[in-house]
Amino acid sequence: MPKYSSETELCVSSCTLCPKLTQNRNQIVNGTGPEDADILLVGEAPGENEDENGEPFVGRSGDILNKALEKNNLSREKIRITNCVRCRPPNNRDPHKSEIENCNTHLNKEIDAVNPKVIIPLGRVPSETLIGKIDKITNMTGEKYTYQSKSCEAEILISVHPAATIYNRSLKPDFNSVFEKVTDIIK
Repeated sequence: MPKYSSETELCVSSCTLCPKLTQNRNQIVNGTGPEDADILLVGEAPGENEDENGEPFVGRSGDILNKALEKNNLSREKIRITNCVRCRPPNNRDPHKSEIENCNTHLNKEIDAVNPKVIIPLGRVPSETLIGKIDKITNMTGEKYTYQSKSCEAEILISVHPAATIYNRSLKPDFNSVFEKVTDIIK
């Protein structure tokens, strides 16, 4: 059963619900950033760099994300960043449905606690996790949805994953436009 650290209700300190992930991880990668942020970014799962550093979106994807934030005068220090799954899948594979379901309680608890104005799922997996079945993510980038729970109502703004812009540079303008829209929403 997952255990939360005493320092914050949002940090999972131990969990063994997903044996393959537990065997593969160096550490659990919890969300970072203010617990009352207006903007919450949700990734898929930690990669190798994230698993080593214990922080989401470091390495190449993090660099791309940071540039998009800077370009739109958004400070990473004022944004909460988390993942659907808190442990690195072997060989950076997509998390299995059961792994996403096992971690979904943590994600929902974090969203409710942060109570952001805007949630940006970065890529297909977090988009599907938050809004259900999706069409092609590249066609949906920039689309708005509503997240609703008992204690939170936020706008969801779909985005491609920053890494997608490495492999397909034509996605960069759409990726950047998501953060332009965010600034309008939070004003």
